[in-house]
Amino acid sequence: MSRVLLVFLWVLVGLSASAAEPDTLTIDTVSTDSQLGIIRRTVREFDRLDDEYIEPNHYEFTVMGQITRTYESFIIGSNGQRITLSPDGTTKIGPYFGWRWFFLGYTFDIKNIGFSQNGLRKEFDISIYSSQVGVDLFYRRTGDNYKIRDVRLGYGIDGRFFEGIPFAGVNVGITGASAYYIFNHGRFSYPAAFSQSTCQKISCGSWMAGVGFTRNTLDMDYDDLQRTLNERMGKGYEVHLDSGMMISDIKYDDFIISAGYAYNWVFAKNWLFCASGQLATCYKSSYGNVADEKKGFSFDKVNLDGIIRLGLVYNNTRWYAGCSTIFRTNHYHTSRFTANNIFGSFNAYIGYNFMLKKKYKNV
Repeated sequence: MSRVLLVFLWVLVGLSASAAEPDTLTIDTVSTDSQLGIIRRTVREFDRLDDEYIEPNHYEFTVMGQITRTYESFIIGSNGQRITLSPDGTTKIGPYFGWRWFFLGYTFDIKNIGFSQNGLRKEFDISIYSSQVGVDLFYRRTGDNYKIRDVRLGYGIDGRFFEGIPFAGVNVGITGASAYYIFNHGRFSYPAAFSQSTCQKISCGSWMAGVGFTRNTLDMDYDDLQRTLNERMGKGYEVHLDSGMMISDIKYDDFIISAGYAYNWVFAKNWLFCASGQLATCYKSSYGNVADEKKGFSFDKVNLDGIIRLGLVYNNTRWYAGCSTIFRTNHYHTSRFTANNIFGSFNAYIGYNFMLKKKYKNV
Protein backbone atom coordinates (compact mmCIF):
# COMPACT_ATOMS: atom_id res chain seq x y z
CA MET A 1 0.00 0.00 0.00
CA SER A 2 2.91 2.36 0.70
CA ARG A 3 4.07 2.13 -2.92
CA VAL A 4 0.59 2.97 -4.20
CA LEU A 5 0.39 5.90 -1.77
CA LEU A 6 3.73 7.30 -2.94
CA VAL A 7 2.66 7.11 -6.57
CA PHE A 8 -0.66 8.74 -5.70
CA LEU A 9 1.04 11.62 -3.86
CA TRP A 10 3.54 12.05 -6.70
CA VAL A 11 0.71 12.36 -9.23
CA LEU A 12 -1.13 14.87 -7.03
CA VAL A 13 2.01 16.98 -6.65
CA GLY A 14 2.33 17.15 -10.41
CA LEU A 15 -1.31 17.94 -10.92
CA SER A 16 -1.46 20.66 -8.28
CA ALA A 17 1.67 22.29 -9.63
CA SER A 18 0.19 22.43 -13.13
CA ALA A 19 -3.27 23.53 -12.00
CA ALA A 20 -2.66 26.12 -9.30
CA GLU A 21 -0.84 28.89 -11.20
CA PRO A 22 -0.54 30.25 -14.78
CA ASP A 23 1.71 28.36 -17.17
CA THR A 24 5.46 28.98 -16.96
CA LEU A 25 6.48 26.33 -19.53
CA THR A 26 6.16 26.44 -23.30
CA ILE A 27 4.38 23.37 -24.69
CA ASP A 28 5.59 22.36 -28.14
CA THR A 29 2.83 19.98 -29.22
CA VAL A 30 -0.89 20.56 -29.53
CA SER A 31 -1.72 17.13 -28.11
CA THR A 32 0.33 17.70 -24.94
CA ASP A 33 -1.25 21.13 -24.48
CA SER A 34 -4.71 19.61 -24.82
CA GLN A 35 -3.93 16.86 -22.29
CA LEU A 36 -2.62 19.35 -19.75
CA GLY A 37 -5.72 21.48 -20.25
CA ILE A 38 -7.94 18.53 -19.37
CA ILE A 39 -5.83 17.74 -16.28
CA ARG A 40 -5.95 21.37 -15.11
CA ARG A 41 -9.71 21.57 -15.53
CA THR A 42 -10.16 18.26 -13.68
CA VAL A 43 -8.00 19.30 -10.72
CA ARG A 44 -9.58 22.75 -10.53
CA GLU A 45 -13.03 21.13 -10.48
CA PHE A 46 -12.00 19.10 -7.43
CA ASP A 47 -11.26 22.37 -5.61
CA ARG A 48 -14.03 24.51 -7.12
CA LEU A 49 -15.25 26.98 -4.47
CA ASP A 50 -18.01 29.53 -4.08
CA ASP A 51 -15.96 32.46 -2.76
CA GLU A 52 -19.06 33.96 -1.12
CA TYR A 53 -18.98 31.02 1.30
CA ILE A 54 -15.31 29.95 1.27
CA GLU A 55 -12.07 31.95 1.23
CA PRO A 56 -9.30 30.08 -0.67
CA ASN A 57 -5.82 29.69 0.75
CA HIS A 58 -3.69 32.78 0.00
CA TYR A 59 -0.26 31.25 0.66
CA GLU A 60 2.07 28.69 -0.87
CA PHE A 61 3.62 27.24 2.31
CA THR A 62 2.84 26.63 5.96
CA VAL A 63 4.65 25.48 9.09
CA MET A 64 2.81 23.93 12.02
CA GLY A 65 3.40 22.40 15.43
CA GLN A 66 1.00 19.72 16.66
CA ILE A 67 0.30 17.68 19.79
CA THR A 68 -1.58 14.39 19.31
CA ARG A 69 -3.23 12.27 21.99
CA THR A 70 -4.39 8.79 20.93
CA TYR A 71 -7.07 6.58 22.46
CA GLU A 72 -8.04 2.94 21.94
CA SER A 73 -10.47 0.55 23.59
CA PHE A 74 -11.09 -3.10 22.77
CA ILE A 75 -14.13 -4.96 24.15
CA ILE A 76 -14.76 -8.70 23.82
CA GLY A 77 -17.88 -10.51 25.02
CA SER A 78 -19.80 -13.77 25.00
CA ASN A 79 -23.00 -14.92 26.74
CA GLY A 80 -23.15 -11.98 29.12
CA GLN A 81 -19.43 -11.89 29.92
CA ARG A 82 -17.47 -8.84 28.84
CA ILE A 83 -13.86 -7.71 29.17
CA THR A 84 -12.58 -4.24 28.25
CA LEU A 85 -8.89 -3.79 27.39
CA SER A 86 -7.01 -0.67 26.37
CA PRO A 87 -3.45 0.66 26.43
CA ASP A 88 -2.44 3.83 28.19
CA GLY A 89 -3.00 6.80 25.92
CA THR A 90 0.05 8.18 24.15
CA THR A 91 0.98 11.82 23.63
CA LYS A 92 3.01 12.78 20.58
CA ILE A 93 4.41 16.11 19.49
CA GLY A 94 6.10 17.21 16.32
CA PRO A 95 6.61 19.75 13.52
CA TYR A 96 4.91 19.80 10.11
CA PHE A 97 5.67 21.54 6.84
CA GLY A 98 3.02 22.04 4.17
CA TRP A 99 2.85 22.98 0.51
CA ARG A 100 -0.60 23.57 -0.98
CA TRP A 101 -2.40 20.21 -0.62
CA PHE A 102 0.29 18.36 1.33
CA PHE A 103 1.62 18.15 4.88
CA LEU A 104 4.83 16.34 5.80
CA GLY A 105 5.97 15.83 9.38
CA TYR A 106 6.85 13.45 12.17
CA THR A 107 5.49 13.19 15.70
CA PHE A 108 7.51 11.82 18.62
CA ASP A 109 6.07 9.89 21.54
CA ILE A 110 6.93 12.02 24.56
CA LYS A 111 7.62 8.93 26.70
CA ASN A 112 9.64 7.14 24.00
CA ILE A 113 11.45 9.77 21.95
CA GLY A 114 13.20 8.18 19.01
CA PHE A 115 12.49 6.10 15.92
CA SER A 116 12.46 2.68 17.61
CA GLN A 117 8.95 1.25 17.94
CA ASN A 118 9.72 -2.10 19.57
CA GLY A 119 6.82 -3.15 21.78
CA LEU A 120 4.80 -0.02 20.95
CA ARG A 121 1.74 0.53 18.81
CA LYS A 122 2.50 1.08 15.15
CA GLU A 123 0.23 3.66 13.56
CA PHE A 124 -0.01 5.29 10.19
CA ASP A 125 -2.93 7.59 9.34
CA ILE A 126 -3.34 9.96 6.44
CA SER A 127 -6.41 11.96 5.47
CA ILE A 128 -6.61 13.88 2.21
CA TYR A 129 -9.21 16.66 2.19
CA SER A 130 -10.23 18.38 -1.02
CA SER A 131 -13.42 20.38 -1.40
CA GLN A 132 -15.11 17.56 -3.34
CA VAL A 133 -13.54 14.26 -2.28
CA GLY A 134 -11.93 12.98 0.93
CA VAL A 135 -9.65 9.96 1.33
CA ASP A 136 -8.63 8.16 4.55
CA LEU A 137 -5.77 5.66 4.72
CA PHE A 138 -4.86 3.95 7.98
CA TYR A 139 -2.65 1.19 9.35
CA ARG A 140 -2.65 0.20 13.03
CA ARG A 141 -0.97 -2.61 14.98
CA THR A 142 -1.23 -2.78 18.76
CA GLY A 143 1.80 -3.15 20.97
CA ASP A 144 2.26 -5.14 24.16
CA ASN A 145 1.07 -2.43 26.58
CA TYR A 146 -2.61 -3.33 26.96
CA LYS A 147 -4.25 -3.24 30.38
CA ILE A 148 -7.51 -4.70 31.67
CA ARG A 149 -9.93 -1.82 32.32
CA ASP A 150 -13.20 -3.54 33.15
CA VAL A 151 -14.43 -7.12 33.67
CA ARG A 152 -18.03 -8.36 33.76
CA LEU A 153 -18.04 -12.09 34.46
CA GLY A 154 -21.12 -12.60 36.60
CA TYR A 155 -20.94 -14.90 39.65
CA GLY A 156 -20.99 -11.81 41.91
CA ILE A 157 -17.41 -10.87 40.93
CA ASP A 158 -16.60 -7.15 41.23
CA GLY A 159 -14.98 -6.17 37.92
CA ARG A 160 -13.18 -3.20 39.51
CA PHE A 161 -10.95 -5.74 41.28
CA PHE A 162 -9.15 -6.34 37.95
CA GLU A 163 -8.70 -2.74 36.80
CA GLY A 164 -5.23 -1.77 35.61
CA ILE A 165 -3.77 -5.31 35.31
CA PRO A 166 -1.20 -5.38 32.44
CA PHE A 167 -2.04 -7.92 29.74
CA ALA A 168 0.22 -8.42 26.71
CA GLY A 169 -1.66 -11.35 25.18
CA VAL A 170 -3.73 -9.39 22.66
CA ASN A 171 -2.82 -8.04 19.24
CA VAL A 172 -5.32 -6.12 17.13
CA GLY A 173 -4.58 -4.94 13.60
CA ILE A 174 -6.50 -2.94 11.04
CA THR A 175 -5.46 -1.79 7.57
CA GLY A 176 -7.85 0.09 5.34
CA ALA A 177 -8.82 2.84 2.98
CA SER A 178 -12.01 4.79 2.39
CA ALA A 179 -13.14 7.55 0.08
CA TYR A 180 -16.19 9.77 0.29
CA TYR A 181 -17.87 12.37 -1.89
CA ILE A 182 -19.06 15.75 -0.52
CA PHE A 183 -22.21 16.80 -2.36
CA ASN A 184 -22.32 20.51 -1.43
CA HIS A 185 -18.60 20.95 -2.05
CA GLY A 186 -18.86 24.42 -3.57
CA ARG A 187 -20.17 26.00 -0.34
CA PHE A 188 -19.08 23.58 2.39
CA SER A 189 -15.34 23.16 3.08
CA TYR A 190 -13.93 20.15 4.91
CA PRO A 191 -10.38 21.52 4.48
CA ALA A 192 -11.39 24.63 6.46
CA ALA A 193 -12.00 22.44 9.51
CA PHE A 194 -9.35 19.72 9.21
CA SER A 195 -6.47 20.91 7.04
CA GLN A 196 -6.72 24.71 7.55
CA SER A 197 -6.15 25.36 3.83
CA THR A 198 -9.35 27.40 3.35
CA CYS A 199 -11.62 29.58 5.50
CA GLN A 200 -15.38 29.03 5.80
CA LYS A 201 -17.06 32.45 5.76
CA ILE A 202 -20.75 31.47 6.04
CA SER A 203 -22.16 28.54 8.01
CA CYS A 204 -23.01 25.63 5.74
CA GLY A 205 -23.40 21.83 5.69
CA SER A 206 -23.28 18.93 3.28
CA TRP A 207 -24.35 15.31 2.86
CA MET A 208 -21.61 12.76 2.15
CA ALA A 209 -21.46 9.23 0.75
CA GLY A 210 -18.52 6.85 0.41
CA VAL A 211 -17.06 3.38 0.06
CA GLY A 212 -14.18 1.62 1.77
CA PHE A 213 -12.34 -1.58 2.58
CA THR A 214 -10.51 -2.76 5.70
CA ARG A 215 -8.62 -5.91 6.66
CA ASN A 216 -8.77 -6.81 10.35
CA THR A 217 -6.87 -9.27 12.54
CA LEU A 218 -7.36 -10.32 16.14
CA ASP A 219 -4.95 -12.57 18.05
CA MET A 220 -5.81 -13.36 21.65
CA ASP A 221 -4.10 -15.67 24.14
CA TYR A 222 -7.17 -16.67 26.14
CA ASP A 223 -5.25 -19.13 28.31
CA ASP A 224 -3.00 -16.26 29.37
CA LEU A 225 -6.06 -14.05 29.96
CA GLN A 226 -7.73 -16.61 32.23
CA ARG A 227 -4.45 -17.21 34.05
CA THR A 228 -3.98 -13.47 34.60
CA LEU A 229 -7.48 -13.13 36.05
CA ASN A 230 -7.03 -16.14 38.32
CA GLU A 231 -3.73 -14.79 39.66
CA ARG A 232 -5.53 -11.64 40.79
CA MET A 233 -8.33 -13.67 42.40
CA GLY A 234 -5.88 -15.59 44.57
CA LYS A 235 -5.85 -19.19 45.81
CA GLY A 236 -9.17 -20.92 46.24
CA TYR A 237 -10.90 -18.88 43.55
CA GLU A 238 -11.05 -19.54 39.82
CA VAL A 239 -12.45 -17.54 36.91
CA HIS A 240 -14.18 -19.41 34.10
CA LEU A 241 -14.39 -17.67 30.75
CA ASP A 242 -17.26 -18.64 28.47
CA SER A 243 -16.24 -21.06 25.71
CA GLY A 244 -17.47 -18.56 23.12
CA MET A 245 -14.53 -16.33 24.05
CA MET A 246 -11.96 -19.04 23.42
CA ILE A 247 -11.13 -17.85 19.90
CA SER A 248 -7.43 -17.31 19.44
CA ASP A 249 -7.27 -16.05 15.86
CA ILE A 250 -9.79 -14.06 13.80
CA LYS A 251 -9.18 -12.53 10.40
CA TYR A 252 -11.89 -10.73 8.44
CA ASP A 253 -12.42 -8.17 5.70
CA ASP A 254 -14.90 -5.28 5.74
CA PHE A 255 -16.64 -4.08 2.60
CA ILE A 256 -18.07 -0.68 3.47
CA ILE A 257 -20.75 1.67 2.17
CA SER A 258 -21.13 4.86 4.22
CA ALA A 259 -23.30 7.96 4.37
CA GLY A 260 -23.34 10.97 6.66
CA TYR A 261 -23.60 14.69 7.19
CA ALA A 262 -21.17 17.45 8.16
CA TYR A 263 -21.79 21.04 9.21
CA ASN A 264 -19.46 24.03 9.52
CA TRP A 265 -20.71 26.62 12.02
CA VAL A 266 -19.07 30.03 11.66
CA PHE A 267 -19.95 31.46 15.08
CA ALA A 268 -17.60 34.49 14.92
CA LYS A 269 -15.24 36.14 12.45
CA ASN A 270 -12.38 33.73 11.56
CA TRP A 271 -13.83 31.07 13.92
CA LEU A 272 -15.28 27.71 12.87
CA PHE A 273 -16.74 24.67 14.59
CA CYS A 274 -17.31 21.52 12.52
CA ALA A 275 -19.26 18.39 13.46
CA SER A 276 -19.34 15.41 11.12
CA GLY A 277 -20.75 11.91 11.41
CA GLN A 278 -20.78 8.96 9.01
CA LEU A 279 -22.65 5.70 9.52
CA ALA A 280 -21.12 2.75 7.66
CA THR A 281 -22.84 -0.48 6.67
CA CYS A 282 -20.15 -3.17 6.66
CA TYR A 283 -20.26 -6.71 5.33
CA LYS A 284 -17.67 -8.77 7.20
CA SER A 285 -16.18 -11.74 5.40
CA SER A 286 -13.96 -13.86 7.66
CA TYR A 287 -11.33 -16.42 6.80
CA GLY A 288 -10.09 -19.09 9.18
CA ASN A 289 -12.09 -21.14 11.65
CA VAL A 290 -14.61 -19.06 13.59
CA ALA A 291 -17.06 -20.90 15.80
CA ASP A 292 -20.78 -20.66 15.00
CA GLU A 293 -20.27 -18.40 11.98
CA LYS A 294 -22.50 -19.05 8.98
CA LYS A 295 -20.78 -19.89 5.71
CA GLY A 296 -21.49 -17.97 2.51
CA PHE A 297 -23.57 -14.81 2.26
CA SER A 298 -25.61 -13.96 5.35
CA PHE A 299 -27.21 -10.77 6.65
CA ASP A 300 -25.89 -11.82 10.06
CA LYS A 301 -22.50 -10.67 8.79
CA VAL A 302 -23.70 -7.10 8.27
CA ASN A 303 -22.60 -4.65 10.99
CA LEU A 304 -22.88 -0.92 11.55
CA ASP A 305 -19.71 1.06 12.20
CA GLY A 306 -19.23 4.80 12.56
CA ILE A 307 -16.85 7.72 12.15
CA ILE A 308 -17.13 10.99 14.09
CA ARG A 309 -15.07 14.11 13.38
CA LEU A 310 -15.09 17.33 15.40
CA GLY A 311 -13.01 20.43 14.78
CA LEU A 312 -12.56 23.92 16.26
CA VAL A 313 -10.42 26.39 14.28
CA TYR A 314 -9.33 30.03 14.31
CA ASN A 315 -7.89 31.07 10.94
CA ASN A 316 -7.21 34.63 9.74
CA THR A 317 -5.45 33.27 6.59
CA ARG A 318 -2.00 34.13 8.01
CA TRP A 319 -2.16 32.47 11.44
CA TYR A 320 -4.29 29.53 12.47
CA ALA A 321 -4.79 27.45 15.59
CA GLY A 322 -7.28 24.88 16.76
CA CYS A 323 -8.04 21.33 17.76
CA SER A 324 -9.75 18.33 16.20
CA THR A 325 -10.72 14.80 17.10
CA ILE A 326 -11.56 11.70 15.04
CA PHE A 327 -13.14 8.51 16.42
CA ARG A 328 -13.78 5.27 14.56
CA THR A 329 -15.64 2.15 15.62
CA ASN A 330 -15.16 -1.36 14.27
CA HIS A 331 -17.56 -4.17 15.27
CA TYR A 332 -17.50 -7.91 14.73
CA HIS A 333 -20.00 -10.45 15.98
CA THR A 334 -21.19 -14.03 15.61
CA SER A 335 -24.07 -15.68 17.46
CA ARG A 336 -21.79 -16.25 20.50
CA PHE A 337 -18.90 -13.83 20.23
CA THR A 338 -18.53 -10.04 19.87
CA ALA A 339 -15.47 -7.83 19.46
CA ASN A 340 -15.70 -4.04 19.42
CA ASN A 341 -12.71 -1.83 18.68
CA ILE A 342 -12.91 1.94 19.24
CA PHE A 343 -9.91 4.11 18.38
CA GLY A 344 -9.29 7.77 17.81
CA SER A 345 -7.05 10.77 18.25
CA PHE A 346 -7.17 14.34 19.55
CA ASN A 347 -4.99 16.99 17.91
CA ALA A 348 -4.10 20.52 19.02
CA TYR A 349 -2.04 22.70 16.68
CA ILE A 350 -0.82 26.17 15.78
CA GLY A 351 0.53 27.20 12.40
CA TYR A 352 1.74 30.04 10.18
CA ASN A 353 1.24 30.54 6.43
CA PHE A 354 3.81 32.35 4.31
CA MET A 355 4.75 33.29 0.72
CA LEU A 356 1.66 34.81 -0.90
CA LYS A 357 0.44 33.32 -4.16
CA LYS A 358 0.87 35.60 -7.16
CA LYS A 359 -2.79 36.48 -7.55
CA TYR A 360 -2.98 37.81 -3.95
CA LYS A 361 0.18 39.92 -3.92
CA ASN A 362 -1.48 43.05 -5.31
CA VAL A 363 -4.79 42.65 -3.47
